[in-house]
Amino acid sequence: MSNVTIYHNPACGTSRNTLELIRNSGTEPNVILYLETPPTRAELVKLIADMGIPVRELLRKNVEPYEQLALADDNFSDARLIDLMLQHPILINRPIVVTPQGSRLCRPSELVLGILPDAQRGEFSKEDGERVVDAEGKPIKK
Repeated sequence: MSNVTIYHNPACGTSRNTLELIRNSGTEPNVILYLETPPTRAELVKLIADMGIPVRELLRKNVEPYEQLALADDNFSDARLIDLMLQHPILINRPIVVTPQGSRLCRPSELVLGILPDAQRGEFSKEDGERVVDAEGKPIKK
């Protein structure tokens, strides 16, 4: 079993790019399709704590439930925001990657490079053509 896990949404370009960067390191990760298999409350709380981010930072803003639930209002407790993410997993921003080197919300996708246990094995470009890794497997600095 792999020591890398990605909470993935195949409809998301950032998530697809992150998955391919993981694979470019020679690792086949555990892929959790979190819209079909949402994390438990305990898992979500642990992910947020491990990433060291505020609960609100994990909220995806450009999806319908965000507007419908008036989540832009700052009057929701962290516990309530977690409840809403569990009820509406589309509100959980992605991709989240967990490795022995840490857990991270990988937006943009190249943030995954800082927590992968293995180096990139070759050149990598995002779906939009942006080069992220050179032919020697070294990240391209912007």
